[in-house]
Amino acid sequence: MYVDNRSGFRSDFRSGFYSGIYSGFRRLLVMCALVALVACGGGGGGGSDSTGVEDPTPPVPPPPAPPVMQLSETEAARFLSQASFGPSPAAIGEVVNLGMEEWFLAQLEATPTLHLERVLADFPADGQFLDSNGNPLPGLVFLPSHSFWQAAIAGEDQLRQRMAFALSQILVVSANSMVGRLPQSLAHYMDILTEGALGNYRDLLEAVTYSPAMSIYLTYLRNEKADPVTGRVPDENYARELLQLFTIGLVALNPDGSPVQVDGSDVELYDNDDITQLAKVFTGLSVSGVPFRAPLRALPAAAFTAPLSGFNQFHSLEPKDFLGVSIAAGTGADDSIRLALDAIFAHPNVGPFIGRQLIQRFVTSAPQPEYVARVAAAFDAGEYTLPSGKVVGEGRRGDLAAVLAAVLFDARARDVAPREEAGFGKLREPVLRFTHWARAFDINSADASNEILLRNTSSSQALGQHPYLSPSVFNFYRPGYIAAGTETGDANLTAPELQITNATSIVGYPNFLTAYALGNTPQVDRRNARAFVPDYSAEIALAADPQALLDHLDKKLTHGNLGAASRERIVGILDVINGSSEEGRLLRAQVASVLVMTTPDYIVQR
Repeated sequence: MYVDNRSGFRSDFRSGFYSGIYSGFRRLLVMCALVALVACGGGGGGGSDSTGVEDPTPPVPPPPAPPVMQLSETEAARFLSQASFGPSPAAIGEVVNLGMEEWFLAQLEATPTLHLERVLADFPADGQFLDSNGNPLPGLVFLPSHSFWQAAIAGEDQLRQRMAFALSQILVVSANSMVGRLPQSLAHYMDILTEGALGNYRDLLEAVTYSPAMSIYLTYLRNEKADPVTGRVPDENYARELLQLFTIGLVALNPDGSPVQVDGSDVELYDNDDITQLAKVFTGLSVSGVPFRAPLRALPAAAFTAPLSGFNQFHSLEPKDFLGVSIAAGTGADDSIRLALDAIFAHPNVGPFIGRQLIQRFVTSAPQPEYVARVAAAFDAGEYTLPSGKVVGEGRRGDLAAVLAAVLFDARARDVAPREEAGFGKLREPVLRFTHWARAFDINSADASNEILLRNTSSSQALGQHPYLSPSVFNFYRPGYIAAGTETGDANLTAPELQITNATSIVGYPNFLTAYALGNTPQVDRRNARAFVPDYSAEIALAADPQALLDHLDKKLTHGNLGAASRERIVGILDVINGSSEEGRLLRAQVASVLVMTTPDYIVQR
């Protein structure tokens, strides 16, 4: 990984900014070979006169209310960079007109854009999805990915989609497993996160537990009770990850997310005996509507997209003792799961543990403890009061709409001062950079079915990340990752996205983006109309004047953060391109969009 320990957090990424110019056969192509990346962390009422004597002096009228300041397009774009898959011109206008609060509240009511129906529409009419060798029919495995790109880029429910994506990096299920052979089950899981994204975390945990995709991914499908004769013991995968990754973590936390310490040491919450006991809870689950051990080919189509069922004859009826909780002997599968999830969800760690990760996904990588505490308080209260006084949430602990409001409307997210702090901000995730490009330049279609590059962008030669395709249950990067050998690392600041930032990915991202900006991406079928075609008309109109073009792109992409050094380098490259011709102005627009989106000023979201 490239590191630079010379000058602050941005220097973790700055290096070799724009280094290549090359020419094509039919037109000049000037592109940067790379932008370096930098890790950033985070991070009354009056009384009355009791004498009954009127005051002859009329009351002084209150001063007039200050005029309501119109939200700037720059600030609207910054808010959307946090709350959506990227600000589009239409979305910026909507936030400017409505205000951030009203946009947020309207998004809570937006109809969810779901995946399963779209995926099943491309399945064979008979529902058969496996060939004679038991492999998925060609093309089906990419359907959930196609659906993701469509919803992320074109979905009207941007807040919900963005939250579902954030949750997918906590409650991880990956197609880089047996789940990848069951696209309908993966799409069903995507819908669980989408529908639950703005609901209650306790309800979401239950839906996740009963999902076929999670049970396959963490190997508790058809998990049976212990058999002392054969030596069989319950599978412990889900029990372990439910605690470690999905709810409470490993050590006791203060409300602000900092570890509780006794005699200078962290307090561990559980040991392997707790895991062994909790594993008994998740025995006896299998697909619904068929016998417990029914073979894959005998399963009806609905079984792959329906909640699991508890089979008590395969469930451990022994007592279960974990985290100081006891579930009595003889308790059946569904009741055991309900009691276990209730007990785990009630743990005080859940609010700060989940709240901190959501702050990282939306606002800043190393949030201040006070910020975490405020978000955790919203989790515990189940509601959050917006600056206007309007309340988000139903008042039930774990309300995710309230938590997200606390994340996005906290002073740390909205005030100007924190943006100047060296430890504030985050790297934009590679997936979010690409969706931002697609939305900012209003592509003609987000149909990825003909796009070879979008089938799997997890290679470091592409984006280094792909939705629902992480290498493990730990996601593409860990929330506690601290990059050794960097200034953020020296400051002990977490910077998760730096875990996938290396010499290859630094070059891979601009190359990937360049291919789309120039319309040179490989197609599955060249006879089909090309999708992901950007509209650069606004940029072309300004391209004769590089400074005017950069002013426009600064507002559109970097919400006013494009620095003088970046501008100077970009103008130097644009000046090489003849801006007097229509072809030259188009090329300037294409090149400028990529150059701005590969600057440290863009990649570090502040």
